[in-house]
Amino acid sequence: MNANQLISMFTRLVARRAVTWGINKGLGTLSRGKTGSGKTGFGKAGFGKAGLGKRRSDAQMQDLARKMRTLSRLTRR
Repeated sequence: MNANQLISMFTRLVARRAVTWGINKGLGTLSRGKTGSGKTGFGKAGFGKAGLGKRRSDAQMQDLARKMRTLSRLTRR
């Protein structure tokens, strides 16, 4: 292997890990419902206040995030 192949292989490895980390970090943030403010939900709109159905929607979001992580692992193979 020459130096160009080694450098490109290392670059691909680092880029792939960085993208995977970013995707997982974003999905984790979405599933937990973190916003920068005290509101619940996403962004500035908030999509309503926390209510009785919030627990169920949190569980659904975590399940969706888990499925998306599994799907991203499958598509990388």
